[in-house]
Amino acid sequence: MGDFDFGSIVSVLPFLLKGLTYTIQLTVVAAIGGTLLGILLALARLSHLKWLSLLAAGYINLMRSIPLLLVIFWFYFLVPVMLQSITGSDYPPKIGAERSAYFTFILFEAAYFAEIVRAGIQSIPKGQLGAAYALGLTYAQTMRLIILPQALRNMLPVLLTQTIVLFQDVSLVALLNVTDFVGAAMKIAQRDSRVVEMYTLVAVVYFVLSFLLSQGVKRLHQRIAIVR
Repeated sequence: MGDFDFGSIVSVLPFLLKGLTYTIQLTVVAAIGGTLLGILLALARLSHLKWLSLLAAGYINLMRSIPLLLVIFWFYFLVPVMLQSITGSDYPPKIGAERSAYFTFILFEAAYFAEIVRAGIQSIPKGQLGAAYALGLTYAQTMRLIILPQALRNMLPVLLTQTIVLFQDVSLVALLNVTDFVGAAMKIAQRDSRVVEMYTLVAVVYFVLSFLLSQGVKRLHQRIAIVR
């Protein structure tokens, strides 16, 4: 540590910031996409249609039982081969590492968000559903206007906590040679032989951002609890 060179960090800050921007961008897109898909999966799992409920439950349980790293590799390496066999083309389609990362994280995180949404919906008293039907509202209107707004408020702290976990998991895309924050640090560490400086910086940035976000979620949870 006596040879720790702060100057080597300052000189590559633009490249690191570019990687951090991609990390945040992927986190936001995956969180929004995963939440929207998770809502659909949660509604499907709570559906009275047996086949739809079983299909949604199967997808959720499958994704929650497989390591994220395996899902990333599976989508990046095997999906193009499957598409080639389906379309009959001479070569596998080029999806690309960055595009694969978006699809993978949305599909993977949707399973976790779905369980959070399902728990939020089930936390609403069933009497409200019956009251909505008595007023002449359809199931879709009841969910959109009455149940989901309350459920989203109840589960917001948990959704944000899962998003923090997602932010940390995004670092796995560096294994696909994607230039996220960790990937950028890895490339600089290998090029300049500054492993200690780069990985120390990455650890500090992740700790600071995750800690601040966690404190924000904690305060939000306290405010929601006070309002109730």
